[in-house]
Amino acid sequence: MVAVLISLALLLPLAGFVGLLAFGKRVPEPWPGVVATATVAVAFVLALIAAVDVFSGTAVPETVTWFDWLPALGVQASFLWDPLSVLMTLVVTGVGALIHAYSIGYMHGDERYGRFFAYLNLFIFSMLMLVLGSNFAVMFVGWELVGLSSYLLISFWFEKPTAAAAGKKAFVVNRVGDVGFLVALMLIFNAFGTFGFHAVFENAPATLGTGMATAITLMLMLGAAGKSAQLPLHVWLPDAMEGPTPVSALIHAATMVTAGVYMVARTGALFQLAPISAGVVATVGAVTALFAATIALAQFDIKRVLAYSTISQLGYMFMAVGAAAHVAGIFHLMTHAFFKALLFLGAGSVIHGVAGEQDMRKMGGLGRAMPWTLGTMTVAWLAISGIPPFAGFWSKDEILASVFGRGGPWVILWAVGLLTALLTAFYMTRMMWMTFGGTPRWDDGVHPHESPWTMVGPLTALGGLALVGGLVNTPWKPALEHFLHPAFEGVGLAELPGGATPWVLAFVSVAAGIVGIAAATRRYRGTMHVEDSGAWKLLNRGYYVDDAYAAAFAGGGGAAATWAAESFDGGGIDGAVNGIARLTGKVSGWLRPLQTGLVRSYAVAVMIGTVGLLAWFLTRGGF
Repeated sequence: MVAVLISLALLLPLAGFVGLLAFGKRVPEPWPGVVATATVAVAFVLALIAAVDVFSGTAVPETVTWFDWLPALGVQASFLWDPLSVLMTLVVTGVGALIHAYSIGYMHGDERYGRFFAYLNLFIFSMLMLVLGSNFAVMFVGWELVGLSSYLLISFWFEKPTAAAAGKKAFVVNRVGDVGFLVALMLIFNAFGTFGFHAVFENAPATLGTGMATAITLMLMLGAAGKSAQLPLHVWLPDAMEGPTPVSALIHAATMVTAGVYMVARTGALFQLAPISAGVVATVGAVTALFAATIALAQFDIKRVLAYSTISQLGYMFMAVGAAAHVAGIFHLMTHAFFKALLFLGAGSVIHGVAGEQDMRKMGGLGRAMPWTLGTMTVAWLAISGIPPFAGFWSKDEILASVFGRGGPWVILWAVGLLTALLTAFYMTRMMWMTFGGTPRWDDGVHPHESPWTMVGPLTALGGLALVGGLVNTPWKPALEHFLHPAFEGVGLAELPGGATPWVLAFVSVAAGIVGIAAATRRYRGTMHVEDSGAWKLLNRGYYVDDAYAAAFAGGGGAAATWAAESFDGGGIDGAVNGIARLTGKVSGWLRPLQTGLVRSYAVAVMIGTVGLLAWFLTRGGF
């Protein structure tokens, strides 16, 4: 029964993709959106039914096999149904269904309406392949399909040069990370002779030395950094905001970018054997969290604020899984899916209400015109700021407490996380005041209005999840902790510090959030501030990392291509071809006098030849 339910949950979005790609253009609005939403919603229901035994604690991990895929390598097209894959499947399909429903209204009137929903369905199928795969080979197929889906959706409005460029940038940067993943797969197969999770994780302690375990996990980390936009491969995600806003909510907040976190958590048994790699993961996560938070302080595009916020929150998740606090990391992955998807969809509602404007300097005073959007985004704002009892408070504080509990140098990472929490509350409050508070600053002819119910409905549902979603794992009832424990059995999980320490840490964290909110409110509640100092420009440009990459890689690559075209191709390849042609012309010129077309000339040549032959025979004594 479980096998049938899981298979149907996988195949429904795939069927939606194929059907809409073939016939979506012929079907009028809103039916392509309705069909696409229905496939994902039904997949969520099927997954929920299949998860009943897992929730009750009576089920054991189950592998669903479709067919032998690569018999020579012992690879099957098979899928794992355990607590971790259950949670990820429900997040992907649940949040995905709400975003699909929101898109029905948001994409109204788009000339490629059906194709957009086809791509959304393809993404859901790809993500399910990734999180359900029972071996590294199937996971990698989903991993690459997610990259393809992301490219198609980011550059969906390819008529805009910026959107086309953003799609290519995301595709290329992710390929850099994927090289690491591929190398890790080669090392894994060389060491174990299989790609199966169970065989690899069970035999890893006896098979891998510290050096090989470190090499494999560092390569896995490179792949995860690309997919989850961690330093130094973070540059694609802010530009990815060029895609339609539901794309940002689905791919770059709720699902795709969390694939790297999921992969590190799933391979926790390998990272346990490589403490250096685990420390690298946590350190990269902490540095990325602070780095992106400082950049978010100076952004004026509402979607770019949220983009850098996503990078920062992903840093929290990496800090958690690097510290072996896998449950805390996955917990934050789940709550982040709720409040960040809500923030992106709320931003889309704002953009929809102000005729496509994304610059917060041209907003202000929208709270009165868009009360539902304001109310739901307020919930998300308080959740990401870590204010209790909203969802983000529980998951973020569990991460900080788990990292602090490791002691020693890990306390430094805790301090970085605490500072990031303060900055997060500051820039999110800044965004709320610049968007909804103060006096109106929109252009003439703009008439702000609330979004239709097809958009407000999903906002409300996500608002409820962002409000109460964190209650699944509290100090009094750690239900998620018990639920996920079987998925990490045998992996040394980090523990929370004892006594009153977690409560003190929570108080400090909440105080940091309140200080950030108060400071931003004091600065942005009144008149609009002019932010054009050197420091603000540095932050606004993302420390010029993108510019440096453009100069080093795009500029360097362009210079190399120009040299190859002008010198190597023009002077070498074309020169050789043209040289042969010139040589042939010269030789032809030399031989041309031999063919004059005059009979007497040929007679003279024959006579000379005859005399020459006779002379040759005479000199050799041939007669």
